[in-house]
Amino acid sequence: MKKFLSIVLSILMCAAIFTGCGGNSEGGNTDGQSSGESVKIGIIKIVEHSSLNTIEQSIIDRLEELGYKDGENAEISCMSAQNDSTTIPLMMDKFVADGYDIVVAISTPVATAAMNYSSQIPVVFSAVSDPVAANLTTSLEKPDKNITGTSDSVPVEKIIDMALELTPDIKTFGFIYNSGEDSSVANIERAKAYCEEKGLSYVEANVENSTAIQQAAESLVTKCDAVFSPTDNTVAEGMSILSQICKDAKIPCYVGADSLVQDGGFASIGITYEDLGIETANMVDKVLKGTSISDIPVMVFEDLYTYVNTTTADAIGVELSDEILNSDKTVIFE
Repeated sequence: MKKFLSIVLSILMCAAIFTGCGGNSEGGNTDGQSSGESVKIGIIKIVEHSSLNTIEQSIIDRLEELGYKDGENAEISCMSAQNDSTTIPLMMDKFVADGYDIVVAISTPVATAAMNYSSQIPVVFSAVSDPVAANLTTSLEKPDKNITGTSDSVPVEKIIDMALELTPDIKTFGFIYNSGEDSSVANIERAKAYCEEKGLSYVEANVENSTAIQQAAESLVTKCDAVFSPTDNTVAEGMSILSQICKDAKIPCYVGADSLVQDGGFASIGITYEDLGIETANMVDKVLKGTSISDIPVMVFEDLYTYVNTTTADAIGVELSDEILNSDKTVIFE
């Protein structure tokens, strides 16, 4: 069930997507909520793209398995900031005013904005690369700002090592990201440091919005041997454009998330975003059942997988080894 809402505050209008998030109507354990009880769960993501959509849907599905059924014993409302962080406080104001029990903040920009409301409503975040650097908590083990959640820390160094193994002729990396996204900047700084350690050169392209990707990417591929983009929301929004430009140039595009490989990137190492959503929902359940957020450590995933897109590999002329293709730790997209 989808409903669209325009939030107007004075002369400021937020073109946010506001949806009643419904899971599947069948099955599910109802231990989460007993008959007659109802909870309000708000979900905000920074923008619509594959990674965040996967997390959101996984959260909704897992919540239903836990007994929180939208339209029955729960009201689950989803909003998208449409990549405009100035609208997030308006969404949080609405959730607080409407008496919501908890908010799920998907991505670093949403989490940092939602934290300002954590004294009024508990917040569980998802897909935050570095919660400490984002000032969401001073401790991963003991969250201290009424906000906790799941981290999608990008194994930048492992991705670069994989790139050098799969495409060993790389001398120069091209980094494409939005310098306005703190988590992207942090990951790119790590990539720069590791490239310097490895004796590799790098060039950069900053994209302030997804419409800038085409021009930036077309220029970038003329200056590098491989492209790397972290879990950048702006790039993710225009991943189909970036991946096609890289394929046309016969240049591998390494990325920081599995969904970006699914969207045409060449390869990545990392977590599964479906699992990220599941564990985020499990945390929501704990909070709603009375567990203090300070007793729910931030979860950083250590079980990593390799993701490769074989259609992209064929397009850029890279032959993947049987060892990679047949590994239990490899996920293949076509």
